[in-house]
Amino acid sequence: MAKRSRGTPSFGFRIEDRRVADRVQHFPESVIREMTRIAAKHNAINLAQGFPDFEPPREIVEAARKALEGPHHQYAITWGAKPLRDAIAAKAKRFNGIEADPEANVVVTCGSTEAMMAAMLSVVSAGDEVVIPEPFYENYGPDAIVSGAKAVFVPMAWPSWEIDEEALKQAFTKNTKAIVLNTPNNPTGKVFSRSELKLVADLVEERDALAITDEIYEHITYGGKS
Repeated sequence: MAKRSRGTPSFGFRIEDRRVADRVQHFPESVIREMTRIAAKHNAINLAQGFPDFEPPREIVEAARKALEGPHHQYAITWGAKPLRDAIAAKAKRFNGIEADPEANVVVTCGSTEAMMAAMLSVVSAGDEVVIPEPFYENYGPDAIVSGAKAVFVPMAWPSWEIDEEALKQAFTKNTKAIVLNTPNNPTGKVFSRSELKLVADLVEERDALAITDEIYEHITYGGKS
């Protein structure tokens, strides 16, 4: 029978059940899903998730309908359909100045959550450390731990949410494999400055580490703020 006891402070309870793998014992239900359920119970406005109060553009709905009616119901290429990978590579060049080879540098996933988990599992080994500025989107810590790494948190100072340079430098050790960078940041909305990005880039290069970036909100900015 499963029991709950206090475990890793960052992630709430520990589920003590020998049938469950050790790597997932620390993770209870998503706080976001819990808040969503409570909001629905009390008929409250749900601020836990991004629920627009308008319908998606008709062009997107129509394109999806046409795709469902088309000849696209067989096994797909594992790393994503070529036209989509070509479009992603073109986007990376246009908006980010990155020359990405769609045949070698682009993989399509089922959303950014899977992309982050796949990236972490691909580069992180047991005993590695992953630096995560906090506050952070709730998945990053569990992603690192499930991958076998130790999550190292670096607080960002309210109200500007700036990263303390010395704290970040101290967080990088000989075991640091990667840093997770989310800009604009969820949940604070912080957009990292050029100087902060340079600091991260310099540390990553100096320590031979990786920067795993989550830029899902990259276009939702207003004069450098989100």
